[in-house]
Amino acid sequence: MAQKTTRTDLITALDVGTTKVCCLIARADDSGPKIIGIGHHASQGLRAGSVIDMDGAEASIRSTVASAEQMAGETVENVIVNISCGRPHSKLIAYEVSVAGHEISDQDLRGIIDPAAHLRGDARDHELLHAIPVGYTIDGARGVKDPRGMFGDKLGVNMHLVSTAAGPVRNLETCIDRCLLRVEAKVAAPYAAALAALANDEKELGVTCIDMGGGVTSMAVFFDGELVHTDSVPVGGMHVTNDIARGLGTPISHAERMKTLYGSALPSSTDDREVICVPLVGKDEEGDANQISRSVLVAIVRPRIEETFELVRARLEEAGFHSEAGRRIVLTGGASQLPGTAEVATAILDKQVRLGRPRPVDGLAEAVGGPAFAASVGLLDHAIAIRTEAQNGAYQPAEERPPGRLGRIGQWLREHL
Repeated sequence: MAQKTTRTDLITALDVGTTKVCCLIARADDSGPKIIGIGHHASQGLRAGSVIDMDGAEASIRSTVASAEQMAGETVENVIVNISCGRPHSKLIAYEVSVAGHEISDQDLRGIIDPAAHLRGDARDHELLHAIPVGYTIDGARGVKDPRGMFGDKLGVNMHLVSTAAGPVRNLETCIDRCLLRVEAKVAAPYAAALAALANDEKELGVTCIDMGGGVTSMAVFFDGELVHTDSVPVGGMHVTNDIARGLGTPISHAERMKTLYGSALPSSTDDREVICVPLVGKDEEGDANQISRSVLVAIVRPRIEETFELVRARLEEAGFHSEAGRRIVLTGGASQLPGTAEVATAILDKQVRLGRPRPVDGLAEAVGGPAFAASVGLLDHAIAIRTEAQNGAYQPAEERPPGRLGRIGQWLREHL
C-alpha cells in the first residue's frame, strides 16, 4: 500500500446518516472532481440524524473515513459534512441599503449582509447553516440576479437563512473532532442532495427535492434557480423496517432484508400467491418461521410511505410552498428506492415525480452511484463551488466562505443567530 501523506488540497465529503455513514475523498481540477477514495459503513449511535451514542457514532465515522483514506492512499484532516439533525428552519428576509448612486461592488454586497435587525427575535440556540441571496432589487426593480457593476440609489436583497438547532450539531461536531477531523463546512442535507440530483432547468422552473433517509425525510424547494425553503419530517426508511419487525414479530435485520427483497408501496395482483418466510424473534430453527403472503408485507409498508408524504405535503402547505414550487418532485435518498414510492408520492402530492440519482462523477463506483449517495456527491459540489469562488475573489455569503476567510459579518452571524 502506498505511503500515506497529508494533503490540504483534497475535498472530503462526510455524509453521516441514521443508517449509514459515507465518505468520499476527491481531488478537483478544471474538469470537476475526481473521486479517489470511497468508504461507507453502517451507522451506530444515531437516531433521526442526531447522535444518541457518542462512542458508537465516533466508531462509525472513524471506520468509514479510514476505509476511504486507505483506498485513496491519503490522510485527510478537513471534512465537509451534511446536517440532517435539529430540523432545519428556513426564514426569508428582505431589506435594502443606500448605495448613493455609485456603481455596486463586492463591498456593497458584503455590506448588505447584516441582518441583525431582522434576527433579534430568533432563538440563540440555533446555528446558521446558509445565508443565500435569492434575489436583488435596485431602486425597487425586481429580478436582478447579480447587481455588481450596476447603478442605483437603493440596493435590496431577499435573503434565505437556513438554521438548525445548535445542540445536535455540536454533538455531531464533537464526534468528528474525536476522530481527529476538522469540520470545514456544514451543509443542510436536502440542499446537498439537491445539488447532485437536480437539473438546472428543474431548479429554474421550480422543483422540490425530497431526500428520504433512514431516519429523516427532508425537502429542499427551488424556484428561479435558488433554494427558497428547507424542512424535514422525522420519518424515514427505518420506520418502515421497524413497522415490519413489530408487525411480523421478526428481528430487525430480517425485517430490513424483507423490505429490500419483497417490500413495495403498491399492491399487485400476484401478492396473494407469493409466500415469504418470516423468521421469528428468539427462534433459531427455520422450522419455527411463519409463512405469510406478500400482500401482508405490502399492507404494512404502504401506510408508512403514505404517512411520510402526507407529512411532507402538510409541511409544504404550512410554509406556502406546495403550489408555488412548481409541478415537479425529485425523490432521492435510500428510502426512495422502495418500489411504488414514486407512485404513492404522485398520488398524494399531485405532482410529477421522478427518482433522482447523483450526476456522474469521475471515479464514482456503481455501488455508490444510487439515490442513497446523492447527498455525498452534493457535498463535493458545494465544496468545489465555495473554493472556486474564493480563489476567484468572487463575493460569497459570509458562512459560505472557507474557515480563515470569515469577515466581521460572518462572525456576527455565527455568534448571534
